[in-house]
Amino acid sequence: MQIYEACIISCLTSAISFGLPLLRKCSPCPETVPDSGIECPRPPGMYGNYVNFYCKTDNEYNDLATIFFNTQDDAIRNLFSAKTMREFSAQSLLTFLAMFYTLAVVTFGTAVPAGQFVPGIMIGSTYGRLVGMFVVRFYKKLNIEEGTYALLGAASFLGGSMRMTVSLCVIMVEITNNLKLLPLIMLVLLVSKAVGDAFNEGLYEVQARLKGIPLLESRPKYHMRQMVAKEACQSQKVVISLPRVIRVADVASILRSNKHNGFPVIDHTRSGETLVIGIVLRSHLLVLLQSKVDFQHSPLPCDPSARPIRHRFSEFAKPVSSKGLCIEDIHLTSDDLDMYIDLAPFLNPSPYVVPEDMSLTKVYNLFRQLGLRHLFVVPRPSRVIGLITRKDLLIEENGESSAVELQQSTSVRGRYSETATRTEAARPLLDDLLG
Repeated sequence: MQIYEACIISCLTSAISFGLPLLRKCSPCPETVPDSGIECPRPPGMYGNYVNFYCKTDNEYNDLATIFFNTQDDAIRNLFSAKTMREFSAQSLLTFLAMFYTLAVVTFGTAVPAGQFVPGIMIGSTYGRLVGMFVVRFYKKLNIEEGTYALLGAASFLGGSMRMTVSLCVIMVEITNNLKLLPLIMLVLLVSKAVGDAFNEGLYEVQARLKGIPLLESRPKYHMRQMVAKEACQSQKVVISLPRVIRVADVASILRSNKHNGFPVIDHTRSGETLVIGIVLRSHLLVLLQSKVDFQHSPLPCDPSARPIRHRFSEFAKPVSSKGLCIEDIHLTSDDLDMYIDLAPFLNPSPYVVPEDMSLTKVYNLFRQLGLRHLFVVPRPSRVIGLITRKDLLIEENGESSAVELQQSTSVRGRYSETATRTEAARPLLDDLLG
């Protein structure tokens, strides 16, 4: 379907680009400056200004074909140029603006690998040059450069659609190589961004929202400061967790009943306490079911020392891939459904975890800065087993400094062990006092 879509759009674009210049009449070539390097019409096979497209004489050019049949770099250069003030007519610019804007809207978001930055410059420079032509005719001052208005139009269109300010300002100054235009460009960008923010979000943010991509903004919302991580979990459904050893039938049923990407894996200690031992991804479960690796008849956990984990991963990852694999495509017999899987060798044993009373603003920043997809919310830990500082993560190349750091670390650990022993010894007394 995507191939047909790309073919239809390419055929439509080619037909419009070739057919519209045929409807325009050719114009006589203006007088050109000999040392400017501009020829009218341009020689065949060359890029630049003044394209002769089905003109009756050799001393004519088609202004609409000059935009269409040039590369986008040359077309932008033509629109920005101050040496060709009367090269384009208002009718041709309006025709190109309507057509190019429509094609840009239709093409963006399809399977065609095309962006919106260069088309945005084309659209903005076209209507900017139109504004420049209107100003010249209204005020009747021929010394006004239409190319400057084209530059400011391109900056305004990109600033209003993509909401870029600093980077776009630098790009526009680099294009013109003229610092005198910097205040005008900054003013145009600020006004266009303010007007755009008053109506909606940027182009890419809207497209990501339409595609269903959960894009996080650069800063959290203000009301998140008054919320904690536990409150954000209340809007979700009940967490679907998997035991360490689970039946194949249960795994298949869970994968069919929801579309979750990851599942926490829990185990129980000897005292019966529930312990989260890691997270397993949906893609890993699909590969396990498809390859039928490590299916066992007993519900008891396997011995982890029987086979290294790296061998287990290499064995189950080679036969099949999880790309495009669905639970409906996996065929399991009745004997397979009655077997068990030990998930311990295939899970991530160190997922990111936050306490339940952690500020939601910190959780938001953690998600965005680390690019996470899953984050476990657990009760606050009851005890501290150690402390890591910045110095603990510095590795010195000098052996003497390493020995000093090791000695200091050993002494700190000794003091921590002594403090922990005293705390445990004083715990009954504290319980009596607090009880």
